[in-house]
Amino acid sequence: MSQKDQRQKEDKERKEKEQRESIKENGELELSHRIHLLCVIGEIEGHECLSSNSKTTKYEHVLPKLAAIEDSPDIDGLLVLLNTVGGDVEAGLAIAEMIASLSKPTVSLVLGGSHSIGVPIAVSTDYSFIVKTGTMVIHPVRMNGTVIGAPQTYDYFKQMQDRILGFISEHSKASRERLEELMLDTGILTKDLGTILVGEDAVREGLINDTGGISDALKKLYEMIQAG
Repeated sequence: MSQKDQRQKEDKERKEKEQRESIKENGELELSHRIHLLCVIGEIEGHECLSSNSKTTKYEHVLPKLAAIEDSPDIDGLLVLLNTVGGDVEAGLAIAEMIASLSKPTVSLVLGGSHSIGVPIAVSTDYSFIVKTGTMVIHPVRMNGTVIGAPQTYDYFKQMQDRILGFISEHSKASRERLEELMLDTGILTKDLGTILVGEDAVREGLINDTGGISDALKKLYEMIQAG
């Protein structure tokens, strides 16, 4: 084997190793056609670390990566895969705002589910898909842990809820009024408020653009890149 062939082999092995480590640590991968794949899975972790036994998406990893994607001349588009139960509201909104502010084409695909604060992330892209069995759960902001029972506490959660509703309605076809109805529905979730939307229901409500799978999402992203 020549020195050139040896170097090419070593470079290939190094890149494959880097890709495996990136998938293992961050759920990220650069596909062909200069597309970056970002996976939002498990619970979205905020300022507090979750149990090591939990599958998490760490926002302090995602935000720098999104900034790098925007700055990189080697990346033409972003594909976001979602299967998340939700998580930290501030962290989820930060990720959603970053994705929405990217100048490069972006497409999202909801797989198992995109619940709670995962909804803003799903709608933050230029175009969104959901598989037919995928679910989205819309519910009010919940109070976890010990809270002070004062009017200021209610005002804080109301303000946070308004921010979420405002973002979703701005980045989807769903109206704010309809989103509030879905969020406060008492007849679907047992002993809780909210609504579960499955596949085509999310499309009919205007949250998601279309039903489809990975081939549809990639095809749409390629079209947007070529049109740009």
